[in-house]
Amino acid sequence: MPIIKDPHLFNEQSLFVDLEGVLGCRLYLKIEGFNFAGSIKLKPAREMVERAEREGLIGPGSILVESSSGNLGVALSMIAASKGYRFVCVIDPRCNPATRQFMESLGAQVDLVTEPDPTGGFLGARLNHVQDLCASDERYIWLNQYTNPGNWGAHYRWTAPEISNQFPELDVLFVGAGTTGTLMGCARYFREHRPDVRIVAVDAAGSVSFGGPPATRLIPGLGMGVRPPQLDESFIDDVVMVEELDTVRACHRLAAAGFTLGGSTGTVVHGAMSWLADHDAQDLTAVAISPDMGRPYLDTVYNPDWVHEHFGAEALATADLAGTHGPLSDPVPEPQRSGPISVADYVAALGNFLQ
Repeated sequence: MPIIKDPHLFNEQSLFVDLEGVLGCRLYLKIEGFNFAGSIKLKPAREMVERAEREGLIGPGSILVESSSGNLGVALSMIAASKGYRFVCVIDPRCNPATRQFMESLGAQVDLVTEPDPTGGFLGARLNHVQDLCASDERYIWLNQYTNPGNWGAHYRWTAPEISNQFPELDVLFVGAGTTGTLMGCARYFREHRPDVRIVAVDAAGSVSFGGPPATRLIPGLGMGVRPPQLDESFIDDVVMVEELDTVRACHRLAAAGFTLGGSTGTVVHGAMSWLADHDAQDLTAVAISPDMGRPYLDTVYNPDWVHEHFGAEALATADLAGTHGPLSDPVPEPQRSGPISVADYVAALGNFLQ
């Protein structure tokens, strides 16, 4: 039995769920929500804070600040409370109420932006607010998950080896795309150590990360309103886009079997099922990453009134997940480069994450 003194030192890293009996195909789900922060974001939060400590960027009176849709904010709130730091999390209206309450219970200050940026959406508005805070007081330290190499480095260091060690015969790995820290850390590791493993990114419809048109998204976690600076498509074999209605249905299908998991997990599971069905891949060894658990989504994804309001009465109708997948995007043949990133190029990259 482990005995710990700091909450970030506990993280169950080797729990996988065999979903064949639930979904009817071979898919293993890596569960990342069994830690005190409740999500995979504990890993990059710990890595980024400890990196800043090693480099002497955090000192007496420092105030950590980060833009987050929820899970990273919780992880940083927990670490800040444990280490005695002040922390400000900048959120937007898509943040689950339970997640906001969780951060505040840990002593974090939560700043809510209510109006989207004209070009960068709510993410742009959050980043603008972070920049304003940093410009107002030199005590603010922006860890900047969007450009900080500790984001993807945490998954190169921990998540990918955990999967590789458990599945020596792995054929395909499905990873959700938000900031793309998890995606790029895992993709870089497998490209270097096991290049035969196929990496499939799963993104939310309405995200612009892979060049699609922007659209309103209601479920936090995956997707971006601007292209992620850390994304390098040359490491990715395929991309699957998932509609939020399919995310909701996947979550409820898993919950019906006793697995109440987060919205991002529903997106990744549906994307994995779509890809496997389209590739007639019954004999492949496939793993998907589940970023968080379902409790923060009780007011949204698992609330029938919320689902009915946003997706209609048919949203929770029983559906065959394997048979309702949409079209896949083509494999990504070459790395694609985008134009300038809005919101001052995320304050120009990591060299400026201290304002």
